[in-house]
Amino acid sequence: MKASSFDAYLERMLQAPRPGSEHVLAFYEHRVGAIGTDARLLLAPLDDHLCHRGDGVFETITARQGRLFQLDAHLERMRNSAAGLTLTPPCSWDEIRERIIDVARAAARPELGIRVLIGRGPGGFGIAPSECPQASLYIIAMHSAPPSREKYERGLTAFRSAIPAKQEYLARIKNTNYLPNVMMAEEAQQRGMDVAVSFDTNDCIAEAAIANVCIVASDGTLVCPEFRHSLPGTTVLRAMEVAAQRMPTAFRAIPAAEIATAREMLLFSSTPLCMGITHFDGNPIGNGKTGETAHWLAERLLECMLAEGTPF
Repeated sequence: MKASSFDAYLERMLQAPRPGSEHVLAFYEHRVGAIGTDARLLLAPLDDHLCHRGDGVFETITARQGRLFQLDAHLERMRNSAAGLTLTPPCSWDEIRERIIDVARAAARPELGIRVLIGRGPGGFGIAPSECPQASLYIIAMHSAPPSREKYERGLTAFRSAIPAKQEYLARIKNTNYLPNVMMAEEAQQRGMDVAVSFDTNDCIAEAAIANVCIVASDGTLVCPEFRHSLPGTTVLRAMEVAAQRMPTAFRAIPAAEIATAREMLLFSSTPLCMGITHFDGNPIGNGKTGETAHWLAERLLECMLAEGTPF
């Protein structure tokens, strides 16, 4: 096969299959400095260490009714993650915030999800960060909708994952090397369940593949695992604040054995906010139905997120 000319290659590239393009609404890349809406142009250079080394950080932000949920909390966590990798973004954090709002506005949808990625940047296929003169920044707006009311009512099934919890020094960095999370998601699909939950070496709950997991203990306390082997979730942190208005809360280790006596088991993440886990390893949690706390927190969190959200 002969090398193609620039025009010929560009034409073939634009005609190449692009699964998932129907979900892309708008995007921005810092090197280009413009917002695009044609998903065929949503491309990252392969020599960006974000692609071939997983050397980067990311955040996923939910928008409902034209408001971005916890934008500043997500940016603060991203700032901390970037610092953990000694990764300096290619522009100020204030500009990143502005571009996120710009991309959300360009998407022209009140309900969407925003993915923000900061990578080490293009520069080669080695491993040393010094190979890359400037970090990369990508912001993508995508179609996103909360689970149906029926799914909230039905709740989720969960099980103990064979994938161990992340090491402490990596768990608090929301980095793009998500292979353990991918393996947990694949594990759940193979087992025909919704959620895989990892446990640490002390046999305590760590986290789900893309969410935090808590319990309502037998004494009625909402308990969140200590963030030693799990990412401090923006949603679960806000949920603990909200829940404290009506029930006792605690951050502590949750031994696996305590799941059997829990009143409820809850999953927290940016898109569904809060959902009940009704069965774990095939055994019912409480009465095997989505509980009162799950229903109340899902509604209350949505109210708070809408009231506090950043309009676009």
